[in-house]
Amino acid sequence: MAASSRADTSRVLPLMPHATATWLVENTALTFQQIADFCGIHVLEVQAIADETAATKLTPRDPVRAGELDMAEIAKGQADPAYRLQIRPGPVQQRRTSGPRYTPVAKRQDKPDGIMWIIRNHPEITDAQIARLIGTTKSTIAAIRNREHWNIANITPKDPVTLGLCSQRELDQLVAAAAKKAGIEAEADPRLGTDRAAMLEQLRREREAQAAPAGDQGDALDPERLFRS
Repeated sequence: MAASSRADTSRVLPLMPHATATWLVENTALTFQQIADFCGIHVLEVQAIADETAATKLTPRDPVRAGELDMAEIAKGQADPAYRLQIRPGPVQQRRTSGPRYTPVAKRQDKPDGIMWIIRNHPEITDAQIARLIGTTKSTIAAIRNREHWNIANITPKDPVTLGLCSQRELDQLVAAAAKKAGIEAEADPRLGTDRAAMLEQLRREREAQAAPAGDQGDALDPERLFRS
């Protein structure tokens, strides 16, 4: 089995690979190799996530809710460790030529909650971007941001995806684009530097050092046995 699918540039990968891997580690019985192949990352990075030694603690991203994977596909992978998960093709993006985003009347009262959630959790997203995503006005966003909204006492931050104000894919794409524009990157682990090969080698040495006292030195190391026992 290949060490990782990152080298296969023809494959479509999850929008946020490491956050998706975190969710799969926490919520499924898939092997580290299956998760690495699906997310396009190295198996040692998956092991680091499972062992909570990754440089940055990521918020898990549910690929099922994001429409990239379904539970039937996960079940296939859990039943057969050699099975490679197949990502679901994303929906065809419909571009709006102009005008505000339409929101059903029943959901319009939820907009302030969704706006507050984005302001608190993703400050890198501009008011103009929020307005396009949620379908609101800059003045409404400014009032919520400055706590001058007429109903501010009753506004509770809620995920706009859960509220049905936007899709998970739309939110993820906006977060990724805003972070890139703002120059926000995950903080690197100072022990490992910026070289990827050095990072993986360091992780491999740490795994071997942790496993040495636990069993026969001559036994081959089994990552699945070490990290899922």
